[in-house]
Amino acid sequence: MNYFQYKILKKSAFKFSTFKEPNLSPFEKLFNIFKELIIHTSGDFDEAIDWLRELDKEYKLTDEDYTIDDFVNDLLNKGFVSQQIGESGDTFKISSKTERLLRKHVLKHLFGKLKKTKNGNHKTKYSSSGSDDNLNIKNFEFGDPLDKILLTESLKNAIISSGENDLTLKKEDIVVWDSNHNSQMSTVLMIDISHSMILYGEDRITPAKKVAMALVEYIKTKFPKDTIDILSFGDEAKPINIKDLPYLKVGPYHTNTVAGLDLAFDILRRKKNNNKQIFMITDGKPSCMFTKDGFYKNSAGLDNYILDQCYNRAREAKKNNIPITTFMIASDPYLQTFVKKFSEVNNGKAFYTGIDGLSEMVFEDYDKNRRQKLR
Repeated sequence: MNYFQYKILKKSAFKFSTFKEPNLSPFEKLFNIFKELIIHTSGDFDEAIDWLRELDKEYKLTDEDYTIDDFVNDLLNKGFVSQQIGESGDTFKISSKTERLLRKHVLKHLFGKLKKTKNGNHKTKYSSSGSDDNLNIKNFEFGDPLDKILLTESLKNAIISSGENDLTLKKEDIVVWDSNHNSQMSTVLMIDISHSMILYGEDRITPAKKVAMALVEYIKTKFPKDTIDILSFGDEAKPINIKDLPYLKVGPYHTNTVAGLDLAFDILRRKKNNNKQIFMITDGKPSCMFTKDGFYKNSAGLDNYILDQCYNRAREAKKNNIPITTFMIASDPYLQTFVKKFSEVNNGKAFYTGIDGLSEMVFEDYDKNRRQKLR
C-alpha cells in the first residue's frame, strides 16, 4: 500500500455518533403501521383501517389534532390510495405507488437498506484480464484489494460530492476495479397457498409474501439484470404479477406441487441465460395433481403416485441444470423425509425452518447461488 492509498483509507474511516430517535410526523408513524397491516390483510384497505382504529384505541396512536380520518385523507391526497365510487358506496384501493413502497418497506425491515447498483454482480470463478471489456467499476467494500482502488475516479467522485474548495474523500466516493465476469440469474419463486398455510393458529402466508416482496425488490435493486418470477400453487398453479403480491391469499386448496413445478419449468424455458433456479416455499405434502382422467387428490398421508410425479420433475430439473431449493416451514418428520428424497433426486437443497427463520435462509441461499456459475 502506498502513502496516497493509506491517506484515502484514513480519510474514509467510519464515524460513529449517538443514536437519535427519528423525528416522525403523525402521518409517518401511522403509515409505518398501515404498511404492515395492508400486507396482513392482503390489500384490504377497509380491514386494515379497522385494525388501525382498534390499535389506536388500545395504544393511543392519535390525538385530537390528528385523527385516523385525517390519516385517510392524507393517504388520498398523497396518492397512496385511490377512491372508487360505485353503486354500493365508495371503496378505497392502494395505488401502484404504495405497492412499490410495500416492497421497499419489507426489504428494509427484513434486511436493511440496499444501495442500487448498475451491474448485476453475480460473480463467477472465471477472472478476466486487465484489458477485458468485462471489467466493471464498483464501490469499495471491506476486503477489496487495495491495489484495485481507482485513485482518479475516486477523487473525481469526491470533487463531485463535496466540491473543490472543501475536498473530503468519503467511503462512498472510493471505487475499485471489479474484474469478475457478471452472470445472469433467472429465479422462479413458488409459494404454497394451500389451506394449511393459515391453519393451526399460525399465519404462514404473510411471512411467505413478505419474503417474496423483499426478494423481488432485492433483485431489482441490486441485480437488475436478473429475472424473478413468482407463482402460487394450490389446486392449480398460477403466475403472480409482482404488483399483485400484497393481495395474495390462501384458499380451501390442496397442494399441487406437480403443477407448480411444471409452470416453473415453462417460465424458465423462455429465459435465454444458462443460470436458472427454483425456490419453493411450502408447509404441506403434495396432495393432488392433474391426470389425463381429471383431477386426482389424496389428502390421507403421502400418496406414492403423486410423489413419483414430483420425483420425476426433480430429475427433469437436474437434467436441465435447474437446482431446486425447498424451504419446508413445517416440522412433520414424514414431510421432511419426502423433501430429503426430493432434494437428493434433484441434487438440490432443503431447509427445514419455521416462519421466523424463513427470510434469512432464502436470502442467504440466493446470495450464495449468485456467487457461483450454475452450469
